[in-house]
Amino acid sequence: MSTNPAVRAESLTKVFSGGAGVFDLDMEVEPGSIVGLIGPSGSGKTTTVRLLTGLLTPDSGTVRVLGERPIEFSRETRAKLGYMPQDSVLYPGLTIRQNLDFAGTVFGMRKGRGDRIERLLDFFELTEIADRMPHKVSGGERRRASLAATLIHNPMLIFLDEPTAGLDPVLRRKLWDMFEDLAKDDGRTLVVTTQYVGEAAYCDYVAVLAEGRILILDTPGGLRRHAYGGELVDVVFSARPSPVALDHLASISARSEPIWIDARSLRVVVDDAGAAVPRLADWAGDNGLVIEKVEAYTPPFDDIFVEVVEKYSRSKELEAV
Repeated sequence: MSTNPAVRAESLTKVFSGGAGVFDLDMEVEPGSIVGLIGPSGSGKTTTVRLLTGLLTPDSGTVRVLGERPIEFSRETRAKLGYMPQDSVLYPGLTIRQNLDFAGTVFGMRKGRGDRIERLLDFFELTEIADRMPHKVSGGERRRASLAATLIHNPMLIFLDEPTAGLDPVLRRKLWDMFEDLAKDDGRTLVVTTQYVGEAAYCDYVAVLAEGRILILDTPGGLRRHAYGGELVDVVFSARPSPVALDHLASISARSEPIWIDARSLRVVVDDAGAAVPRLADWAGDNGLVIEKVEAYTPPFDDIFVEVVEKYSRSKELEAV
């Protein structure tokens, strides 16, 4: 991670009445990256964002956002932040264009506000509906308009709370394309919460949350390795290997037991998929086996999420013993 992260939190804790909250959160966010906070409803994603934006005060721990404590943001630092909550930021009595103009006024924009509005309307493909009221456009269009209003003052650090909730897969993908453009082309930093686990694939870093805790914060590739203990390779044989042959497989596999897919196919956990393929071929030849197909397997993030959460649950059970 960066020596000057956009966000740094250490042992960040906030407990509500009833015991819910977030506990001992440690995280860093590199400038120019997209960090996804992923977990089910109630896992602490929104609370985390509210702590990072200064809307909530932590009970303990430390947090710095752009070098400042959120509850003490200077005017200059706050002007560099954008925050889009789950609820719409649009005023129902104003058109889409008027909403952007009003947001610009709130942030003290005078010079160039009109040009900025037109650029955002174009970027988010809102020009044709710009003079309609929010209730006269689709949910996806309202979401894009809310995002445009969030970006009106050109913030460099953007917090988006469940921006794709309730949208169909096509619209979700479209929004993520826009997020990637903001980060990669404009150098902005995005912290995005979502309960759609598959959206982890679009992030540079992913924090998996459950029960108010960050279980892991890593790259998508690192998350896969953590979940399964290595990389995965699928092998299809002409006939099922013997138990003796499988015993010899232990020298290649990073996991004591292979995962059977069907009668002739198994999934092997290895340290490095590329290096393991020739070793698997040698192992098959030494044991009189014929491999029909061998290929690296990339598990969907839904499966990875389940593995990570189940590992956490098992560790809690062991601690309780």
